Amino acid sequence: MKKFSRRKLYPHQWFILIVLALTVAGFTLPQHPTLYIIGDSTVRNSNPSFMGWGTAIQDLLDTNRISVRNHAMAGRSTRTFLKEGRWDTVYSRLKPGDYLMMQFGHNEGSVPDTTKGGYRGVLRGIGEETKDLVWPDGTPETVHTYGWYIRHFIREAKSKGAIPVVLSMIPRNSWKDGKVVRADKDFGLWAKQVAEQEGAYFIDLNGITAARYDKMGPAQVKGLFPTDHTHTNPEGARINAESVLKGLKKQKRIGLYKFRK
Repeated sequence: MKKFSRRKLYPHQWFILIVLALTVAGFTLPQHPTLYIIGDSTVRNSNPSFMGWGTAIQDLLDTNRISVRNHAMAGRSTRTFLKEGRWDTVYSRLKPGDYLMMQFGHNEGSVPDTTKGGYRGVLRGIGEETKDLVWPDGTPETVHTYGWYIRHFIREAKSKGAIPVVLSMIPRNSWKDGKVVRADKDFGLWAKQVAEQEGAYFIDLNGITAARYDKMGPAQVKGLFPTDHTHTNPEGARINAESVLKGLKKQKRIGLYKFRK
């Protein structure tokens, strides 16, 4: 009987066999988490004179370890971000271990109706109240409270295994009695309340940046706002991005602070 002889495999041949075996077994390399950011023009702005903090924060994070996808869009409110299908795009891409940061509030203030001025408006508060509208083309729309929309984003992010982080809106260049006007009586408060109700993380971006503005003073802060009291230049965007990072440092359980540069 012919004796069977074992063929010797060289190191590079073993490597090829291992790679093939892992491929067949369905092995995949671990993916980096992605930070998705949604919001308005204070988060992402295409005007060269302005910059949103969602753009600036990419320079503060190690993008070799975490990807950053800024889906914020100028002029959007919680209502229109959902209505226009922008949230559907983000939701479809979320995967377990990803992060979702949301900051809204600057465009929600108008009374919701079918006029141009009311297109972005939401109902105030965090309750379940609704307002039914019918657009001129016959399309019906049910408008909800600000809190309802934030709650919707939180719950859907969690359903995909992502980690939602709610932020209060950045402060405007508005002063009263020598202090920057806070948003802790309306949208900032409602963002915090919903985050607490839903077990989501909350960063008081409004309060952190406002405290820094107070120290800087009105004259210096004015230089951060090129044309109005809402939109910052790149330097202002950097300040707000640093405020976000400061909030993350205070809440290391979120897990995002470890990705800083």
